[in-house]
Amino acid sequence: MTTVALGMPVLLGRGSASSDRAPDGSRPDGAAPDRTGATTPADRPHVPGLVDRFGRTATDLRVSLTDRCNLRCTYCMPAEGLPTLPKDAVMSRTEIARLVGVATRELGVRQVRFTGGEPLLRADLVDIVRDVAALPQRPEISLTTNAVGLDHRARALRDAGLDRVNISLDTLDPDTFARLARRPFLERTLAGISAAAEVFDVIKINAVLVRGLNLDHAADLLAWCLERGFELRFIEQMPLDADHAWDRAAMVTAAEVRRQLGERFTLTADEEPRDGAPAERFVVRPGGGGAPLGRVGVIASVTEPFCGDCRRTRLTAEGAVRDCLFAHTETDLLGPLRTGADDGTLADLWRTAMWGKRAGHGMAASGFVQPARTMSAIGG
Repeated sequence: MTTVALGMPVLLGRGSASSDRAPDGSRPDGAAPDRTGATTPADRPHVPGLVDRFGRTATDLRVSLTDRCNLRCTYCMPAEGLPTLPKDAVMSRTEIARLVGVATRELGVRQVRFTGGEPLLRADLVDIVRDVAALPQRPEISLTTNAVGLDHRARALRDAGLDRVNISLDTLDPDTFARLARRPFLERTLAGISAAAEVFDVIKINAVLVRGLNLDHAADLLAWCLERGFELRFIEQMPLDADHAWDRAAMVTAAEVRRQLGERFTLTADEEPRDGAPAERFVVRPGGGGAPLGRVGVIASVTEPFCGDCRRTRLTAEGAVRDCLFAHTETDLLGPLRTGADDGTLADLWRTAMWGKRAGHGMAASGFVQPARTMSAIGG
């Protein structure tokens, strides 16, 4: 199978002319839009990996550990928060290790990132990392976090087997941070970043720019990251907010980010291959030229989509497979696991879920429908 580099993927397989799911979750192969994953399309090939009709193979697993969060970022959650899942609906430590083990042993997954909500809110996070690091086919293990409380756990996570961290930080200004996150926790986030820098070789910082709040902070944030050897990635705001207030016309685009940074720095395209990564990377030099200062990434999910080279699969905190952040259906694995399904059955359910992946997220289409679930409920 082959993949178009970024953009939209090439259609493969029998019956593929109508292989996209509709916004209501219906599927052209006749399978009902449910959470059981029981129907196996006749055209799905018998291959071990997580392939789809467009020649893509998922090797990067994002696992949400909780839908709870200690921030209320404006682009993710409402000020009052959201109802959270009951404890028994969320995967346990043992269940997480079991499903990640299926992914690495049976399905070819090589990278695992733990997300949320805020994964640091799991009291057993260190044990979860240790369990996954002990798997026979050990994946690269990373964590996406807001770093609140990371100063108390960074070393233990590193010792347990965590390879790297991605930390969300949208601004260095306390007042702006409080407005964006609706919590005055900037100093706690910075303490977590400092502790992580002492024990991890790779620190990536994720930032979302919101017009009228922190767009003019972009260059200062980049300078701060470059001074510390962190790689900053700016992420376009996506329609995954709880208020469904996202407006494509109002969002800060990747082109604007590059222009904003270009007023202070010189950016040149990184010659290293992107290799399925969501971020387009640039080498950063001083505005007048000179030696490289480091790199910056821009994740343009909305305006410059990279669906054609997507290699991600996701598990929600309830143990359901999502083939895309913007999917309208999920395939339940936790229910079958709890009722005695063996690893082979779980792997086959997962393969079928990914075989139905759409060509792209469809945000540019006039009929695009935002998922009902938010980023905090899905997992990043």
